[in-house]
Amino acid sequence: MPALDATGRYAPSPTGTLHLGNLRTALLAWLFARSQGAPFLVRIDDLDHGRVRPGIAEQQLADLAALGLGWDGPVVRQSERMEAYVEAIARLDAGGALYPCFCTRAEIRQAASAPHGALPEGSYPGTCRELTRAERAAREASGRPPALRLRAGAASVAFTDRLLGRCAGVVDDLVVRRNDGVPAYNLAVVVDDTAAGVGEVVRGADLAETTPRQLHVAACLGVPAPRYAHVPLVLGEDGARLAKRHGAVTLADRVAAGQSPAEVRALLARSVGLAAARETPTLDELLERFDPSALPTEATVLTSWT
Repeated sequence: MPALDATGRYAPSPTGTLHLGNLRTALLAWLFARSQGAPFLVRIDDLDHGRVRPGIAEQQLADLAALGLGWDGPVVRQSERMEAYVEAIARLDAGGALYPCFCTRAEIRQAASAPHGALPEGSYPGTCRELTRAERAAREASGRPPALRLRAGAASVAFTDRLLGRCAGVVDDLVVRRNDGVPAYNLAVVVDDTAAGVGEVVRGADLAETTPRQLHVAACLGVPAPRYAHVPLVLGEDGARLAKRHGAVTLADRVAAGQSPAEVRALLARSVGLAAARETPTLDELLERFDPSALPTEATVLTSWT
């Protein structure tokens, strides 16, 4: 019987070609799900229209397929799911959980730079939360379109990560709809994962800090929260997050240099202890070896395993 509560997913944003770090996360997400007999889903997180690049989503899917990371069902695209986000926002609003925020980015940066008690540095302090009727009317009259924020009340949210252990964070009043009308990432991913029945989210460790926000959104919507496994990042030899300047960092780069997709997959597996040097294991062999508890938790420097 498939472990439906272990249903996994990989959800890239089509803003650039997947690099080896992205592909390693995809491989690990696939292994987490498949090793538990669970479905593996793919979603394209393309709500940020200003950053989406034509043809990139198709290229990302082709890279996953070339590595053998097949998925179940059709690929979901966030841009085709607006009704679901609008309905979720309406539910929150009907319960009095939202308020309009008229702050500009500069005002938010200035306000977030000041200390705010229990909230972590950089948090939104709730500037627009308690506006009087007259103050709100004045801001509306200015013609500035508001974002919608969720009243979080500096909620403290903890979770246990499969790799990082116990994690916790304090949630500020996060945006659920931007002032251009686009649903915010932290709302959309919760709605999407719930609709797809995702039971375990495997993603890069840099996203761990967003998890308390998403858990809080799930709680406000009254939907079950998935488990999380935040896997280590891949860094360039300068210690910075992997980027084009670090050389041959994409599948296409590696293939152009003479490596096969199977050899690239072996390189990714070797970086997390699943393959020996000069070995090219099959996906079935990787599944037999896969043990989440044995995965590294520290970031990997690219030159240390290439």
